[in-house]
Amino acid sequence: MKRAIVMVIDSMGTGAMPDCREFNDTPQCNTLKHVCEFNNGLNVPNMEKMGLGNIQDYKGIKKVENPTAQYGIMEEKSKGKDTTTGHWEMAGLISNKPFATFPNGFPDELIEKFIKETKCGGILANIPASGTAIIAELNEEHHKTKFPIVYTSADSVFQIAVDTDIIPLETLYEWCKTARRILDEDDWNVSRVIARPYKVIDGKPTRISKDRRDYSMVPSHTVLNEIKDKGGKVVAIGKIEDIFSKSGITHAIHTGSNKEGLELTLKAVKNNLDLDSIAYPSNVKTFNDKTFIFTNLVDTDMLYGHRNDAKGYGKAIEEIDTYVDDIVNAMNEDDLLIITADHGCDPTVEGTDHTREYVPILVYNKTIKGENLGMIKGFDYIADRIKKWLDI
Repeated sequence: MKRAIVMVIDSMGTGAMPDCREFNDTPQCNTLKHVCEFNNGLNVPNMEKMGLGNIQDYKGIKKVENPTAQYGIMEEKSKGKDTTTGHWEMAGLISNKPFATFPNGFPDELIEKFIKETKCGGILANIPASGTAIIAELNEEHHKTKFPIVYTSADSVFQIAVDTDIIPLETLYEWCKTARRILDEDDWNVSRVIARPYKVIDGKPTRISKDRRDYSMVPSHTVLNEIKDKGGKVVAIGKIEDIFSKSGITHAIHTGSNKEGLELTLKAVKNNLDLDSIAYPSNVKTFNDKTFIFTNLVDTDMLYGHRNDAKGYGKAIEEIDTYVDDIVNAMNEDDLLIITADHGCDPTVEGTDHTREYVPILVYNKTIKGENLGMIKGFDYIADRIKKWLDI
């Protein structure tokens, strides 16, 4: 049985790309380096052993003479700095046309159509905003009007926030599906519609991460489709299912935290994950011996990067590292592990948006000798490695 395992530490970039100013980012952004500095070093012995510290000078992450993994830096080819663009490129799909962004909010014609077709009565906000800030600011008005809070960011996102004690979660999801359909039918080129449910807990509006859903554009053919079409399994853990709009996936499970995602990934590597319970409806009764386990660990980005919480970001990376050794020990010689990121979100620089950065990559197999891969042009390097490894 041959398996490829990809773990994406969401937003753990490692230095500004040359074109970062085109994306309104400072050349000083470097998510991992700055998180290390802010925390006076990170305790990540397992990724350190693999060669993470050999990639750059990171405070508290040592360089090692004989790394256990191949290590390097990847430069994005696609025109973007968001989750969808990064993950699609990892899967072999280059986005030459940037997704649309709305720095002044969404056009009236789009909002009017959304209100008409959802019958929501009206909307609040319609501006670029921090999610935590906008729900705190408009929560009282939301309770009075029962109108959804619709907002965007520097990314190509149409975000809808509601208090699910006021508006049922199922209604929020239906509104998001309607928005996705409108955006696709009218060719607005918006990457994601995001359901942002929250509740008021101890007097404070609090987002409910486990119930978040992303409704992405459907990608064209990717390595996920190739594996599935040839009879292999594609196991999506975390928000991978949403990022690829279910395309090319055979099994999927959402997560409420990085810890849950890591536990599920470890179970999958140990062959202890109940795949029957998370399988998509299909006529396929048997699969071949090729499996792709694809995990997104979103807390670094969602809970800490966007909230300028460098301390929390560091602790999240340290938590991920505690699972790496167990995952490695559960692997066999026919397993390939890749640890990487999809973009940056430097919590120490001005702003709360993603940052256009290079990303680190670690590639491990029990029989591969550790070495420096250098600067790799394109995240699609991962798709190529997976194809070769699984022989598809």
